[in-house]
Amino acid sequence: MCVISEEAIAQFEALMEQVDEALKTTFQNIHQGCTRDAYLRFLTAREGNVANAHKMLVDSLTWRVENEIDDILAKPIIPTELYRAIRDSQLIGMPGYTKEGLPIFAFGAGLSTYDKASVHYYVQSHIQINEYRDRVVLPAASKKNGKHISKSLKVLDMTGLKLSALNQIKLLTIISSIDDLNYPEKVVAYYIVNAPYIFSACWKERTRKKVQVLSGCGQDDLLKIMDYSSLPHFCRREGSGSSRYSGSSNENCYSLDHPFHQQLYDYIKQQALLRRPVRPVKQGSVHVDFPDAVTEGTEFVQTLASEFQKFGKQNGLAQSLDDLNINDHRA
Repeated sequence: MCVISEEAIAQFEALMEQVDEALKTTFQNIHQGCTRDAYLRFLTAREGNVANAHKMLVDSLTWRVENEIDDILAKPIIPTELYRAIRDSQLIGMPGYTKEGLPIFAFGAGLSTYDKASVHYYVQSHIQINEYRDRVVLPAASKKNGKHISKSLKVLDMTGLKLSALNQIKLLTIISSIDDLNYPEKVVAYYIVNAPYIFSACWKERTRKKVQVLSGCGQDDLLKIMDYSSLPHFCRREGSGSSRYSGSSNENCYSLDHPFHQQLYDYIKQQALLRRPVRPVKQGSVHVDFPDAVTEGTEFVQTLASEFQKFGKQNGLAQSLDDLNINDHRA
């Protein structure tokens, strides 16, 4: 990990003083009152190079302005039935916090299908979760714990992983690229659970320091850094090796019935009411510009794709990523 000097931070800050007011305004939603942390994150993402970090941040701020990201938390996905379908096919949730107060986000990498809506809805929902995390969850966690908290932890569930998941790689790459370019260094660690043995071995050979592959459902290891009540539901197995989970739907952190998603959706609907124009808000997804090509920071998704392709070749099912499609019907 590169060491960021005080001089580099000062140079970065001086450059940011020269940007126009529109970019300075949207920058406030990024730094949330802690500019130093924002500078450190973008500098770390560009290995301490001030010029590159400045360009990265300006590009991100420009993206935010052009795509009205500051207002995205006032644009609910409606009707509710559509949003529930998205939650059931884009498996992400927040089951709790670590013992140090960091938010925990769970991701169903193996069972997410992304087949209930257009790619634009899934991108919109992902950005809304990012913005809610940065503007609401992290500030609240900082206040509660009496210290600045700017990062989260992710637990990725590989249950159900199969070759058909290749069809989601392009969408995952889009989402990963958006995160890498606009929300850098927001995750302190990734924990992979319920991974096939061979797949786990591949990760152990290629992984970086931030990624750890845990044995089985990962419960024993995760309980060292979080309480049982904060464990994702897929880490609460009934006995060794079991894939069963018994519990109510509001304990399933992916479900719209889970408290996190209820709070998030209510917040977005409330923000919409505060900003609602005279005419009703029309239905339809928010079309956000996203990278056409893979960015340098998406090693995680690219490793996933690489291992799937290896499995495909072994089974005579090899397929180029360039031939894969994602659900992109307009809405």
